[in-house]
Amino acid sequence: MAALLLNPEELYSAIEAGEARAVDCRFDLMNPDGGRALWADSHIPGAPYADLDHDLAGHASGEGGRHPLPEPAEFATTLGRWGIKPDTLVVAYDNMGCAIAGRLWWMMNWMGHERAGLLDGGIQAWEEAGLALESAEPVIEPTDYPVGGHCRPVVGLAGVERAALAGGMHMLDARDGARYQGLSEPLDSQAGHVPGAINAFFRENLDASGRFRSPDELRKLYLDLLGGADPSAACVMCGSGVTACHDLFAMELADLGGAALYPGSWSEWSQSDDRPIARGPEPGGPAS
Repeated sequence: MAALLLNPEELYSAIEAGEARAVDCRFDLMNPDGGRALWADSHIPGAPYADLDHDLAGHASGEGGRHPLPEPAEFATTLGRWGIKPDTLVVAYDNMGCAIAGRLWWMMNWMGHERAGLLDGGIQAWEEAGLALESAEPVIEPTDYPVGGHCRPVVGLAGVERAALAGGMHMLDARDGARYQGLSEPLDSQAGHVPGAINAFFRENLDASGRFRSPDELRKLYLDLLGGADPSAACVMCGSGVTACHDLFAMELADLGGAALYPGSWSEWSQSDDRPIARGPEPGGPAS
């Protein structure tokens, strides 16, 4: 899985050369229409808007968590609407350190798309570089994007249940410490984490400027988090399979790729009172 990280000047040059399509992924879980309003006000030239709830997720049916993966054919239609071809360089951005944009990067790889990356520093870095934004809705010629999918490892509820009860899979949780420990839960019905999961807050992948840390720094971070486990024997989760993709991107930058995504994540796990829940700073925690 390629983890391409572009600075604003590199993205600008690729757009000018007709090689890249920027995609605006700004989204606020507490204000779902807010990201689209920001995009309508101003966005990187030519960038369509990717709505997390509708474009980067399938229908939430009550099972599979808040942001289940869409069917590959459905997502291929979305990519065609955005004018993306199999050889297009797709660069996702947002205003939250790529917290949402990472989901699009992962989904492009899941579809088998080899040229996908993130804008380091997001739209803030673009503006700091003095590059122009536009407010007009981009005129995009649709394409017929081929249906792929299932090209990257995914683990489901059953696999995570086995790991929580018997081990055998190294689990990382990308949520912040308060949610991981069960001190707060603004979105789901129960607080805590899957027993055995280690906290790997996605913002630790970034430096103080909101850009990704160096590959060497990320490698040290994730070698410690993996504790000797092979990345291919690991899975990453979060609230609903979104910021987990940020960790997966960072692991790719660190040359520690191969971990699986648990798309349902905490929003799926916490739906049942029958599943064990750990609380506190330790992976095992006191289960309820």
